[in-house]
Amino acid sequence: MDVNLSNASLVFISVTFATMCKSASPIFLLFFAFAFRLESPSVKLLGIILVISVGILLTVAKETEFEFWGFVFVMLVAVMSGFRWTITQIPLQKEAYGLKNPLTLMSYVTPVMTLSTAVLSLIFDPWHEFRHTNYFDTSWHIARSCLLMLFGGTLAFFMVLTEYILVSITSAVTVTIAGVVKEAVTILVAVFYFHDDFTWMKGFGLLTIMFGVSLFNWYKYDKIHKGSTSEDETGSPLVNAATKYVILEEMEDQDHSP
Repeated sequence: MDVNLSNASLVFISVTFATMCKSASPIFLLFFAFAFRLESPSVKLLGIILVISVGILLTVAKETEFEFWGFVFVMLVAVMSGFRWTITQIPLQKEAYGLKNPLTLMSYVTPVMTLSTAVLSLIFDPWHEFRHTNYFDTSWHIARSCLLMLFGGTLAFFMVLTEYILVSITSAVTVTIAGVVKEAVTILVAVFYFHDDFTWMKGFGLLTIMFGVSLFNWYKYDKIHKGSTSEDETGSPLVNAATKYVILEEMEDQDHSP
């Protein structure tokens, strides 16, 4: 649903507007992370999310080409993305599932995604117009389109694999919030290649989002640094939950130890 609703939203709205709205996914992800006990609630963390939220509001303010359904789809994408990465972290970090290898998890997830996407495509996509588009009307256009899809699919595969690897050793919240940098690159490409409208207010909103991401990275770095420098009574370093992002319930005994 994350991927398919994202594609559907682009029928109604620009890449720039869609990408800026999808930057809200860290907010929903954090709420799901609290619900599934993957992150500890804190005032600092909520404040950082508030900064990112303000940046998102600035980017969508005074949008001249606002389309209701496009906005609804892309906000559902933000919710689905937050939920998807939260439940992805659980099998990647919990020994009981036997899916700690990112490639193993992808081998289970990909067929489900393929089947659900195919069903939705058959229901909603105008397949009767397939041969009449400029992408598949000649042999050269068919070959070019297939190469573009192969190239894009390869990039997407390695992107998701990299994200799975990062989730397995850090956390879904970290990967998603740091991934806002990816959204900034997407916006820049859309502005220069598709000539999407980009105002000063959107630029300030984007800078605010990046500032929020920087605050989060500083927050996590500080948390890791404090955890890694803690020592017990004998002077030996303590292994703290902050040094590695893991499921909280698996660290409770260790957190309560002297």
